[in-house]
Amino acid sequence: MRGFFSLLSGTVFGFGLALSGMMNPARVRGFLDLFGNWDPTLAFVMGGAVVVMGIAWVIQGNMLKPVADPAFHLPGTKKIDGQLLGGAALFGAGWGLAGLCPGPAIASITTMWPQAAVFTVAMLAGMLLVRLSGRA
Repeated sequence: MRGFFSLLSGTVFGFGLALSGMMNPARVRGFLDLFGNWDPTLAFVMGGAVVVMGIAWVIQGNMLKPVADPAFHLPGTKKIDGQLLGGAALFGAGWGLAGLCPGPAIASITTMWPQAAVFTVAMLAGMLLVRLSGRA
């Protein structure tokens, strides 16, 4: 049952990325181009995501346990440190340069877009390097 919900969630997420145009790097770069031809689409997508997440937090707060698992597995809070700031800066730089972040990059592979495959391989290599360095 858990695998079914994971597949369903991933499918809905991928469909949302495709429907909103977030698999298109030009749309993301247009959002980041504040002083040029600014495209506010991503702001609306983020706003919609915040509303949905807010509703999900309220629903989760009223549940004793999730539907497909014996317990919730929520992340704890951590202090803001150099590793977090460095990771956020690297994520932002990659997002701005490539116009993709991990979710849209993986979803874009399904459209056979070669740049998305290169981005995803580079992202996975970076994740592996972090693991091997012992900093993960």
